[in-house]
Amino acid sequence: MRFHTLLSFTIPFFFWTLASAASWGFDDATVVVHGKKAGVGGGAKEKIVENKALPEPVVLGAADTLKLLLTATEGKKARRPHQAFLLLREPKSDLDTSFPLSVRESGKGKLELVFWSTGQESHKDLPTQFLTEQRTLSASLIIASFGSSTPYRSPAFDLKVELDPSAPPPSVEKPLRYGKLPEIHHTFKADPKSPPKIITVVFTAAVLATLVSLFFGWLSLGANLNHTSKAFGSSPLSHGAFFCSILAMEGIFFMYYTSWNLFQTLPAAAIVGLVAFLSGSRALREVQDRRLAGLR
Repeated sequence: MRFHTLLSFTIPFFFWTLASAASWGFDDATVVVHGKKAGVGGGAKEKIVENKALPEPVVLGAADTLKLLLTATEGKKARRPHQAFLLLREPKSDLDTSFPLSVRESGKGKLELVFWSTGQESHKDLPTQFLTEQRTLSASLIIASFGSSTPYRSPAFDLKVELDPSAPPPSVEKPLRYGKLPEIHHTFKADPKSPPKIITVVFTAAVLATLVSLFFGWLSLGANLNHTSKAFGSSPLSHGAFFCSILAMEGIFFMYYTSWNLFQTLPAAAIVGLVAFLSGSRALREVQDRRLAGLR
């Protein structure tokens, strides 16, 4: 018996709580459409009621401005919501765009869309896709915020867009699509070619002539070749390695000139250079010992 009594009181209280839950809405909402040359207070004005769209569409010409005024409410109290905007949707293509309202702390919101402009452009606040032909857009009001209050969304009116017949239709740019692109064929720089053979022959002859001139100049200055056997007898390894390293370095330069690249040349030149440095120092020490002994 007590259970039935408690249940009889609990169920009505539960439904009363659901019914009394706060929800977002608006009050004193009006939509005004006036032309560019209309004075203060001029233009068509319609009053919007919650959850009830206007029976007739709002006509927006090519030189008109739409102005929306309202007071946002939460549970019959004027408040500032976190979001409040007008949603325009084209039913045929299902494209939509939104325009946020400027709302004060008192809950009073305002939205002004200037659709006219000078020159060949008109309805500049509307997307180009809405202006390819005369059509009727669905306008809905959306008001919501944080908390447990139920947000508001409902159609407010239909907006009939009338284009300027004297102006050319706006062009719609093709949207960027990501996908497979044509294959790219890279053209790399060709490998450097050797100079003409005649230039190579001329410079080779100049180098050989310089070596011959150096040899004869060495003989004219009194070079003594009789010490060759004594030098190689005292230090054969150092003199032989030094002389061979000089020839090897010339060979490396020749290979670099003909076929090798820099990465092949540098390691070989480093090894041969180290051998030339070590063997040359020992060979010069042997020459110094002969000079100190009075042998010229």
